[in-house]
This record gives sequence, C-alpha cells and structure tokens, in this order.
Amino acid sequence: MNSNNRIKTDIEIAQEANLLPIKDVATTIGLQEDDLDFYGKYKAKISFEKIHKLQANKDGKLILVTSINPTPAGEGKSTVTVGLSDALQSIGKKVMIALREPSLGPTMGMKGGATGGGYSQVLPMEDINLHFTGDIHAITTANNALAALMDNHIQQGNQLQIDPRRIVWKRCLDLNERALRQIVIGLGGPGQGVPREDGFDITVASEIMAVLCLANDLEDLKIRLSKMVIAYNYDKKPVTVGDLGVEGALTLLLKDALKPNLVQTIEHTPALVHGGPFANIAHGCNSVMATKTALKLADYVVTESGFGADLGAEKFLDIKARSARLTPSAVVIVATVRALKMHGGVAKTELSNENTDALESGLENLKKHVETIGQFGLPFVVAINRFITDSEAELTLLKSWCEENSIPVALTEVWEKGGQGGTDLAEKVLEAIDNNSNAFRQLYQLDMPLEDKIGTIIRRVYGGKDVEFSSKAQKQLNDFKNFGWEKLPVCMAKTQYSLSDDPGKLGRPRDFTIHVRELIPKLGAGFIVAITGEIMTMPGLPKKPAAYNMNVDENGRAIGFF
Repeated sequence: MNSNNRIKTDIEIAQEANLLPIKDVATTIGLQEDDLDFYGKYKAKISFEKIHKLQANKDGKLILVTSINPTPAGEGKSTVTVGLSDALQSIGKKVMIALREPSLGPTMGMKGGATGGGYSQVLPMEDINLHFTGDIHAITTANNALAALMDNHIQQGNQLQIDPRRIVWKRCLDLNERALRQIVIGLGGPGQGVPREDGFDITVASEIMAVLCLANDLEDLKIRLSKMVIAYNYDKKPVTVGDLGVEGALTLLLKDALKPNLVQTIEHTPALVHGGPFANIAHGCNSVMATKTALKLADYVVTESGFGADLGAEKFLDIKARSARLTPSAVVIVATVRALKMHGGVAKTELSNENTDALESGLENLKKHVETIGQFGLPFVVAINRFITDSEAELTLLKSWCEENSIPVALTEVWEKGGQGGTDLAEKVLEAIDNNSNAFRQLYQLDMPLEDKIGTIIRRVYGGKDVEFSSKAQKQLNDFKNFGWEKLPVCMAKTQYSLSDDPGKLGRPRDFTIHVRELIPKLGAGFIVAITGEIMTMPGLPKKPAAYNMNVDENGRAIGFF
C-alpha cells in the first residue's frame, strides 16, 4: 500500500516494476539472442529453428491450474498461476509459465485483463492486454482474407457450387460488437458481390485461433487450415479451405503469429504468452507450441485453462492433452471464500460480510470440481486465493473442510506478496507430483458416438442427468456420422457460470438436462462444438465498458487500465 493506505491498482504495481531486458530473461532458460525475434526491449518470439533444436530435450513436469465456476466476485486463476510460478522459482526450481493472450473485446468490455494481478503479474501488462506482438490481429486478417476469397470465388463463377445460403464461415473482429452479429453483405448491384446473410464472430472464437493453438508446427498449421469447413455446396456436401486452395496464403499470414511470445513476471520468471481461444466457445487453452516449448526449456511448467474445471480443465485434458500427447503431473483448483459464498446464495453486495453458512453451502461447487479432476486420475491441490475481506472463521472452515475430506489445500496470498505468498502452495504441488501414480486418463474414447461423448461429459463433469438435442442438432448428428466426423472429440459451448446450461443455477445443481441446440464442425481444430444455452460467438459491451476509464498520458503511459 502507499502512504495513504490506498491499495495500488494492478497497473500502478506493474508500472513500478523493474523489468529486465528480455534477452537477459532468456539466458536463464538457455536461450541466446540469435534464438529470438525481438519486439522492443521486453518482448520476443522464439524462432522456429530454436524450437526444432529443443526437441531433443527432456520434457519437464506440467502443472495445470483450473478453478471453481467463476463468479463476479473473482477467483484469480491467472494470478495464482503466476504466483505459483514465482513461488517455485523462489525455492530454486527452473520454471516457466504458459498463458493465453488476452482478447481486446473483454479487456475493453468488462472482464478486465488476463495477466494476473497485484504482485503476481506478467509484464509488460499494458502491451500484452492490448496489441502485444500482433498475433490476434494476424488471425483477424487471415480469417477475413478467407471470407473475402470465398466471396470472390462465388462472384467469379462459383466453380465449387457453394450455396450462399449454407456458408458457415463468418468474418471476425477482436472487439465486442453486437451490431455485427447478423448482417447482410453484397448489396448495391452485380458489381458489389452476391447478396447474402453474414455475421461477425469475435476473433478469439474464430476456428483459426483454435487451429493456431493446436498446431505442432507450420506444416501441421497448413494441414489443419486446409481441413476447415467454410460452407456446403448445392448438394449439401461440405466445402473446405483445401477445396478453395488458399491454405498456403493463410499460413503465410500466420507464420510469425505461430511463434510463441516470451515475456516475464514481476519477479522475472520467464513466461510464454501465446494464443487465446475462448473457453466457453472453443477449448480455452494457450498454444501447443508454447506449452511444448516451455516443457523443453524448464523443469516445471505452470499453465492454466479457461474458466472452471467443467469447461477449461475438461477441454484441456480431453482435447488439448489428447491432441498434443501431454500428461499433466498435477492440477491446482483455485477457490475463493467470496466466490464460494456466491455459490451459496450470497449477493455480490453482501460478500464482505462474514457468512459461514453460505460458504458451507457453496462448498458443493468446489466438491464437484474436485471429483471431476479425480476422475481424470490426476493428483490435485486446492489453492485458497485469499482476499482482504475473508474472515478467519471463513478461512478456517474452508481449510478444515478440505482437510476433513483428505483434499490437499494451501492458503495463497500471491496477489499481495508475489511468490513469497505462494510457497506453501508450491511445496504442496511438488509433493503431489512426487506422489503421482501416473494414472491420467481421458473421460471418453474417440470411437464412441458423438451423442455418447456429450452425455459422458454432462453426467461425469457437470453432474447432469440427461441431454436433449434440438431437431437441428439431431439432423446434424446423422449428417456428421455420414461425413465421417463422428470420431472427433467434443468441445462443449456452455455458460461458464454454472455447471448446467443455465447461468442462474449456481452452486451444485442436480438432475438437470443440458439442451444442445446446434453442432458445429471444426475439422481444422479437430473437434465438434456442441452449442448449449444462449452462448454467443460475438459478445456485446456492457452499459459502461472498461474503455471509458482508459486513457494515456503525455509520455504514452496507460491510465485507468485495471
């Protein structure tokens, strides 16, 4: 705190931090200047040549950070991820972080940044939360180039017989813009294109983002891009990027974006921040390239998945880990007293008041996520992310509940104290890794029918009773089977706020039915998306977006930025 006992904001803490030149951070993990492409003094990309040479190195241990279902009270998953990494470094471990890149939409909307908080941040936080190294802009360009090339193909004779009524590829923008969800293009006569309905997704919901994050190298990226379904022809057969013949051009636009970005924490722990698919729409994990590169450079790699364990962790373990052949060594489940009280029925305005009854009721949400991670056969530790308003009685109740249920638990204070506030968590995680029985397993096999995979996730991860498919989804199940797509994993698009598909059902709802209204093939990413509830791929802005508070001073320093 400063002299007025005012708690410093994240950006004030970040701007007061002493950053090392990124080349100096790189040397701590065995990288030289020639291995890097520099973006100023504090950001760099690792070259493909170096990544290729690293393949002979032994892999380090992978630690996955997840959480309970998020609430407006906050869980601090990214903060704990950074703090745990700094704590491991402080006790002498060679460690790296692998995080997602933030999207401008939520940053300027209401969610805030994605670089941690307090004294557990990745820097330079302003750059990372804004344009960074241009990766997301490259994805926007590639996505929209594909849309333009497809519409031009239709205009120039349409040899592929694309049915304009059955085009599934949308344009994208890395901002929240509800007015662009449904639009009409091609108006103005024959010279302006073929009129049709269209729409925009937010860039991080583009399949190209998912493809980039799951690609192993440039050649794999090109192959995956070629498989993406962009439309159906007049015979109702799928049309792909490969049919259009533009995968090479898209790969060219994305070649630099595929290289992982190297930055640092406040305590100079090296971090790879790369890729950022939405977790309630896509698979919600940072890139395979970044995760695998970090594992070749460090003995321990701490990464996070999006939202709660029902979305992010399940997709990390069933989709990313399966595709990239990764085996996590331990999982951290982040929980806060405040969020658990909300799951227990307390309004956001009352969270500062002690309420052990509500906390005890909300523990059911944590219990379900603990059970979920246990089903994957992985050891775990619950991290209690302490807030200043938590009472000793509440903290004692939460810790005692964990201990009574034989759940390893650690109180973390990394927001306030950085790595020193996470040493107990670090020790507990190392202990969990040492005791790991290597029993990791996915929840379903790929040869199961799509509806059975969906049902398995609903029953075993969400705790639901049944699944109901719309008539459209039922038809798609049959079509996808005929197209030979049934062997792909499933990516559930569901609200992050509830275990069910109703965001108002907090805690641990039971005996509910999940309603699947649509299935979307993402053949480049290698999964089928199941859309539930009111999930949208282009968010809107709140009544007062965070952008209203943002500014810049005469020296170019950001103001009002979290």
